[in-house]
Amino acid sequence: MWDSIKWLIPSVKAPTWTDGLAAILIAVVGLVILFLVIRPIVMKSAKFLEKKQHPVLSDITKYTFPAFRNAFIFTLILTALSMLLEVWLFDVVKLQNFIESVYIYFIFKALYDILSFYLRNPARFETGENQDILTPFFLRISKVIIMVIAMFSIASVWSFNLEGFLTAIGLTGVALAFGIRETLAHIFGGMSVALDKPFQIGDWIMTGDGKIDGTVEDINLRSTIIQTGDKGLVYIPNSYLVNRPIYNLTKREQRKIEHYLFVSSENNEENVVKFINALHEQIALHPKTLKNIIHVAMDELRPSSCRIIVRYFVNTNDTLEMLQAKQDVLFAAKHLMAQYEIQLIETQQEQFVWNDTI
Repeated sequence: MWDSIKWLIPSVKAPTWTDGLAAILIAVVGLVILFLVIRPIVMKSAKFLEKKQHPVLSDITKYTFPAFRNAFIFTLILTALSMLLEVWLFDVVKLQNFIESVYIYFIFKALYDILSFYLRNPARFETGENQDILTPFFLRISKVIIMVIAMFSIASVWSFNLEGFLTAIGLTGVALAFGIRETLAHIFGGMSVALDKPFQIGDWIMTGDGKIDGTVEDINLRSTIIQTGDKGLVYIPNSYLVNRPIYNLTKREQRKIEHYLFVSSENNEENVVKFINALHEQIALHPKTLKNIIHVAMDELRPSSCRIIVRYFVNTNDTLEMLQAKQDVLFAAKHLMAQYEIQLIETQQEQFVWNDTI
């Protein structure tokens, strides 16, 4: 049996009972130290950092431990086998590339695990006010970069011809680029969204054409997930978003209200003027309206009617508060019309046309 592995470990010897007991003892002692000493220290350190308001350091300490644990166990196995075979396996030339590759894997696995954790919990990552949009997107890209670097690092250990491989990849990439140009457009569109930061996760957005209207749920490499008003999820290609005007409705600090009143030309002109001035005053007195931008004036004259435009802004982004303010103004207009005997007329348009522009 032992002669069959001499091609790999030429100096291997048949183990004795003493060697076997020493190997078992090393493994048991190592596992005890790992789970009863090292692991509690790591977890207590993570809790201490959390209490000291260092959540990122706490997360790194906690979520890189599995990779460290596996590397520690791998080292124990090699050490125990070295005692069993009476050969220090770390010095065996034919095993060195394999051992080095495994340790490289564990290093990058630790980085990959912490990135995966933050991808699931982007709010834990302290990147500032606009973290919600940047963090998930760049974490996904970072995971891909980590895997690529790990692959090339392991390949270099085995003296793989990276130059020829990269040349082949480059030629293949040119050919593939034509086939996946739309996917690449979506990916670069996502990068543009992340860098320009027009919105972040949780924002209510609407495209200029009005076809997309909802809350941003997530931003992936290829698409952005929007939750519409009916609670449906819509996957929007990133290239579609970057090629259209986007209104970030969450960032509004005020709402515009604009509607029209169509009154008969037979109304007394003096009463019409008094009505316009009184309605302007009522809008100005409303606690939610902005006082510096209020427009109430006749802006169109027809043979049998004239149109009065009513335009003002309310100091809120809440739709319910905006509608309540609009309702108050409409009721005020109704009472003032009765007071000044202003007659509305039927037209092809609605008497009150709602136009909420951004």
